[in-house]
Amino acid sequence: MEEKKVVFRYTYSASQQEEIKNIREKYMPPTEEEDKMERLRRLDQSVTKPGTIVSIIVGILSTLVFGTGMCCTMVWEGLMLPGIIIGIIGIIGIVAAYPLYIHITKKQREKVASEIIKLSDELMK
Repeated sequence: MEEKKVVFRYTYSASQQEEIKNIREKYMPPTEEEDKMERLRRLDQSVTKPGTIVSIIVGILSTLVFGTGMCCTMVWEGLMLPGIIIGIIGIIGIVAAYPLYIHITKKQREKVASEIIKLSDELMK
């Protein structure tokens, strides 16, 4: 009678195990602490988003206005003075984009500060 050899082969891959763990965590219900941490992250991001969006829009539009002013002075004849005025308006808008971001972010921080402090105190205990 022939004996059949049963062979067990096991290969361990740390990267596979880490990937399996990450996929599994996506489907596990969040614990209370993880839920609070996620809420804290969302609140922190919500503070900077409005200021960033507004300042980018103002910066891009002001750059386009500045470019239009440059076109008026360099390409189209007879529009030197209007081109300079349009260019100065564009420069003012470009310069105002960052202070606008700071102002909006500061206002948002004032609105959300109490909730962020409360959540962070709960998580640090």
